[in-house]
Amino acid sequence: MELNDSAYYEMPGVNVLMFTNWYNENFSDSKMSGIEIIHHGKRTVTNGDVRLNRTPEQWDPIPKFNRKEVDLVNNIVKAWLEYPDFGYMIQTEPSGDDIIISVHLDKPLPEYLEGKAGFNLEFLPSAYFEKTYLMDGTPGIIPHYPSGPTIKNDLGQIEPEALATGHKMVFAPEDDFRRIAIESENELMFFDGRNKAQNGWLVLRSIIPSGKTGRVIEWKMDVSGVENWMRDPVISFSQVGYHPSQQKKAVIELDKNADFLTEASLYKIDENGRKTSVYNGEVARWGFYQRYKYGTFDFSEVKEPGIYTVRYGEWESRPLRIGENVYDNIWHPTLDVFIPVQMDHVLVNEAYRVWHGASHLDDALQAPVNHEHFDLYAQGPTTNTQYQPGEHIPGLNVGGWYDAGDYDIRTQSQYYTVLHLVSAWEDFQIYRDETLVEQENRYVDLHHSDGKNDILQQIEHGAIGLLAQHRAVGHAIPGIIVSDLSQYTHLGDGLTMTDNLIFNPALDSMELDYPYSGTFDDRWAFTSKSTPLNYGSAAALAASSRALKTYNPEFAQECLETAIGVWNLEQSKEPDIFYVGNTTGGPMILEELRAATQLLIATGNDKYAQRIEELWPEVSKGFAFLASTLLPALDYMDDAFVAKVRQRTETYVKELQVLQQQNPFGVPITEGGWAGNGTIVGFGITNYMLYKAFPDVMDREYVFKALNYILGCHPDSDISFVSGVGLHTKKVAYGMNRADFSYIPGGIVPGVLILDPDFPKQRRLAILVGGE
Repeated sequence: MELNDSAYYEMPGVNVLMFTNWYNENFSDSKMSGIEIIHHGKRTVTNGDVRLNRTPEQWDPIPKFNRKEVDLVNNIVKAWLEYPDFGYMIQTEPSGDDIIISVHLDKPLPEYLEGKAGFNLEFLPSAYFEKTYLMDGTPGIIPHYPSGPTIKNDLGQIEPEALATGHKMVFAPEDDFRRIAIESENELMFFDGRNKAQNGWLVLRSIIPSGKTGRVIEWKMDVSGVENWMRDPVISFSQVGYHPSQQKKAVIELDKNADFLTEASLYKIDENGRKTSVYNGEVARWGFYQRYKYGTFDFSEVKEPGIYTVRYGEWESRPLRIGENVYDNIWHPTLDVFIPVQMDHVLVNEAYRVWHGASHLDDALQAPVNHEHFDLYAQGPTTNTQYQPGEHIPGLNVGGWYDAGDYDIRTQSQYYTVLHLVSAWEDFQIYRDETLVEQENRYVDLHHSDGKNDILQQIEHGAIGLLAQHRAVGHAIPGIIVSDLSQYTHLGDGLTMTDNLIFNPALDSMELDYPYSGTFDDRWAFTSKSTPLNYGSAAALAASSRALKTYNPEFAQECLETAIGVWNLEQSKEPDIFYVGNTTGGPMILEELRAATQLLIATGNDKYAQRIEELWPEVSKGFAFLASTLLPALDYMDDAFVAKVRQRTETYVKELQVLQQQNPFGVPITEGGWAGNGTIVGFGITNYMLYKAFPDVMDREYVFKALNYILGCHPDSDISFVSGVGLHTKKVAYGMNRADFSYIPGGIVPGVLILDPDFPKQRRLAILVGGE
């Protein structure tokens, strides 16, 4: 076990990382820091660090990272960290094939942290399903579902009790690919963090002894490595398949030590299961990206419809399709299931199942001033409304979609989704009737036609929520969200999140006086003014007015009049700038351009075209980011402006060439944050619009590169990032049903998150079409 050039420990099948990544600051405990283990290609262990909780949750305290020293000569890594009242150093050093982990203190623990501060190491539960453990030789089974003991601590809080205690813990002794043995003179305690939170991990922990300094904890860790192990190749491609006329490339991902084979074959599968070789071709070397090396296999000349597999040496891919109809229905799960299930303020039924009741009918209380919420919302020094803090704002209990798994109404997500739904409607004239929506009865039934176009019903539902804000307080608001963590972590039926009765502080906490109650559980409305947010909302309302013009004429007219009013107001004054997290609108240039574009299309008024002309120099500088917002306006701009956009597109196409050198997938893979699928979806939409506008300039394959990536041709695996879409798809996602280890069909997960220094992993969060 030695440090490699990337400063992490390595032996066949085993990597041990030491503070190469840091916790996500927005959500503290994000399972991506401290000591981490990549075990035969899978990251199974993380957050090896001093923590103040037995099984830390998302917002529990984390330390401050100060510095790290790497001694490549002696294979020693040291990291210095601190909490407000004490600091410590963690050291790792090899001992043969083992790693010695030690915690060092210069001063004893403060008295109030005695028995609370300890060294934790967290193990991914799913990596140990159907496996056993030994604690001091006593056997146990890793629980598939959390069922361990709990106690109430001195503060009246529930904490998990240890499943086992001792001085030597062996995880999966029967499995060479997952076995990890940890031995210590300090007592080892084994906890199941899922007793406290469904996203908790298994935790091994030792308490820091009271009154001690120096080396206060030492663990000897033996991570099993299979001799001569190499990761199997990943043959990735679109899990939906390929149209006969498009480029078809499989990307082959290899262990860095694997031999590179220069040929691959395509086999066609007939109705009797026979496989016949139909194409042999070169595997082009691409080189290294992150920790793997890559080749590409181009079989574009195969156009005959059918089912095929790719063979690379002794490995064979999953089946892939080629056919004229491969894209015909892939959007159905999103429109038929995911988006309706996310609808707030209505009951959503599917056959024998109720996804959730008509929730949050008590929306919403005015948020307190000068308050920063834990989930990226904040209220400024005034309410910017006629309502006092804590006062009920009527009219907000309509429309809108839940956030991914948190149930909040984030206005940016709302208008972004509406805009994309309108774009889909206008570009493709989609007609589909598989969902019954009764706004007046707050009732939605999946797989139940009602004679109305589903996409228009969803546009209307989003616009209802956006317009309600303008009706209630006169401007777009950042959003609506619960006030405390105990509600925020709610899973399951959104109906049970609040009592659906308007809070009345004059009533006793358990008193009811319909439609009021004394239970303080209503969501807060954050209402600070933000000009960018107001523009973004106006853009979606203007777009909605076009889509709903014949579907709901009176409502469409109000949407348009409201959008025009917002524009006139914001253009007549200095902007309200209130940026907090990701809830107060995007950059001013983006949101103003959105509003100008959508209002130009809705009204044809030259003043919006003139403003777009004025914004062009800034738009040109940020063309890759802003082009998709601008391009719908081209049909309403003069020839000279279109010529400028065409010329900028030619430059943009040249700029895309650099992507071919950055990674083998030819798309912009971002690093850190929420992972990169949002960027890649945006990349695909931009390129589609540019191809539509300038087909002689833009190569359509850049559209397919983004689509293929989302549907399976990406690093780390061949899985489709859209749950339920494609042959092999993401089946565990961070939706309201994540406690069931499940997903909502049609949701898109954020994608591959690149962990420093070189490891790609997948995030599970399911997002709205245009969500976070």
